[in-house]
Amino acid sequence: MVRCDIIQAIGEGRMLRLKDIMSRDVLTFDENLSVRDAMQSLVSHHMSGAPVVSGDHVVGVISTTDLLEFAAGLPGAPIDRPEERDTASDGDVSDGLDEDENLSSFFLDSWDDRGADSVTRIAAVNGSEYDMLEQYTVSESMTRAPICSLPSHAPVTEAAEYMGRAAVHRILVVDNGRIVGIVTASDVARAAAEGKLGKWP
Repeated sequence: MVRCDIIQAIGEGRMLRLKDIMSRDVLTFDENLSVRDAMQSLVSHHMSGAPVVSGDHVVGVISTTDLLEFAAGLPGAPIDRPEERDTASDGDVSDGLDEDENLSSFFLDSWDDRGADSVTRIAAVNGSEYDMLEQYTVSESMTRAPICSLPSHAPVTEAAEYMGRAAVHRILVVDNGRIVGIVTASDVARAAAEGKLGKWP
């Protein structure tokens, strides 16, 4: 269904502007939100990114790419083994070893999961292991500059050129320092497909 503001723009014979196609209900993250909570929020909202704010001021943008790159660079977190080896009550780790086993291989086998990969760390939300992603905030993983933004009166064609030049998928719509909406590449593509870019006679 064509939105009323787009119909109005056509009726007025004017160039389509960001305010005509932008989403006004913008998901934002506080800069102190944990990386895990940011991931879960993006997944639950079916979004690939969101602006990060401190008060009313936009301080950055966080995307799923930012979060995955950050998580992949974290050191391995210890994950509990499903089965734990029994040791003798007197603390002698050599008890129970086969004759052809040696102490070095015993310890290496016991510790072979001490460096879990990022997928395991993200998935392991239960258990006694510590959650690495809760220890870091969005401010540590977001993109700070440049923040790609335009005013609401900017033409949609300008936003399309901006996205292509900066290789980004979204433009923040900012008026007087405050975020008022967001325009994604999908919004621009939809407007182009419907023949609504440029000027009407």
